[in-house]
Amino acid sequence: MSGNKVQGKYIYRGLCQLLLTIISAFIFYIHWKNFVVVHPGIRHLNRISNMMIAVAIYIILFTIIGRWLHAFKIGVERKTNIIASQFLTALAVDVLEVFVSVALTGQYVLFFDLVWMYFLMFFMHMAVLMLLVIPMIDFYRKLFPPLRVIEINGDRNNDIYSKMILIPYKYRIDKVIHCSASEEEIKEEIRDFDAVLIGDMPAQDENKVLKVCFDEDKRAYFVPKLSDIIVRSAEELNLFDTPLFLVRNNGMHWWQAVIKRFFDIFLSLIALVILSPVMIGTAIAIKLEDGGPVFYKQERCTIGCRKFMILKFRSMIVDAEKDGKPHPAGENDDRITKVGHVIRGCRIDELPQLINILKGEMSIIGPRPERVEHVEKYTQDIPEFTYRSKVKGGLSGMAQVYGKYNTTALDKLKLDLMYITGYSLLLDLQIIFETVKILTQKESTEGFSEERAKEMQGGSKE
Repeated sequence: MSGNKVQGKYIYRGLCQLLLTIISAFIFYIHWKNFVVVHPGIRHLNRISNMMIAVAIYIILFTIIGRWLHAFKIGVERKTNIIASQFLTALAVDVLEVFVSVALTGQYVLFFDLVWMYFLMFFMHMAVLMLLVIPMIDFYRKLFPPLRVIEINGDRNNDIYSKMILIPYKYRIDKVIHCSASEEEIKEEIRDFDAVLIGDMPAQDENKVLKVCFDEDKRAYFVPKLSDIIVRSAEELNLFDTPLFLVRNNGMHWWQAVIKRFFDIFLSLIALVILSPVMIGTAIAIKLEDGGPVFYKQERCTIGCRKFMILKFRSMIVDAEKDGKPHPAGENDDRITKVGHVIRGCRIDELPQLINILKGEMSIIGPRPERVEHVEKYTQDIPEFTYRSKVKGGLSGMAQVYGKYNTTALDKLKLDLMYITGYSLLLDLQIIFETVKILTQKESTEGFSEERAKEMQGGSKE
């Protein structure tokens, strides 16, 4: 891809961000000015200097939170992701602005008036932005056609090709060659393409291809190996004339664990209170449908491979696994009840795990606790699968946000290992926001395919 084309994409996205920010700030300015005028006690805030301070604070919050949630990734993220990011950005900024505005006015009695003002502003904000974001994305796709990609693969099978072609507006794989080619041959082949997709191949061949891409200034896409993910958090040391990286592998700091546990208790208590009507209604619906138990308990693994009983609302018929063997839910599984289809699609069946979090068996964010039988099976094929147990299992995690229900064990491990090696409290907060974004995506709740289900059961029929 030419440098001008790359710069053009960045300039276009920058202009889109600027326009969205200006419009959002203008909407805020109108509402804030009207609010100040109709409240005699704060009319002094109508001065130009005070107005500029209020607008500047809003712009800073909108920019920081929007970039953090990828709300300005026009042309990069899917349309649904951009819309969800804009929604969450506007919501987060408006909630924070309620408290900022209280601080600016110095009058706490205006709290509920401010909540109402930002509530109305939020809906206007979303209506205007939705009219702009979709045309922005469509115009980007017309202005910048998909990248022409050449795939260089090895002898191992991988499904990256089949995944990339599902995003035709971003990538177009036009040619496939083998990594056994010489460096000169690879250089000659990749010169006519915008990017290189590096398939699953031995590390020596992968290093060769990466160096060629670097030499030719070609962007390269490759699936990281487990060791690549582990060294992501490496620290650079300059002690002598040889570059040295340090990977501490210390895990979570004690103070991080304390804060994480505090928020687990705090957020799960709030969620239980707010969602109690939904949970009570679900329990009644399950009981009325077939008279069976409301809850379903299942043995799972958490930190240190410790076993515990996870709680879920029952979404399948009673004795769905009466033979005692695991039978993962497949696509169009006839064991799922009518209520089960609804609560699984909305993720309501997972809500009782808030009790597991309160008990300290799980966390809000962390690798999803796997069934004991699945851990044993996965570990036989991938010994490193136990790395996931270095932290407490979670209600949501990297694999749930960026993967699917039927994502392979190795890909789940890689995603969760990225969380473990790059852990921070801000990452937890980001995953919470990302979890909200994926709730509307059907593929995130798809069951296992027939082939994968049989594989999970060792070949038995589901």
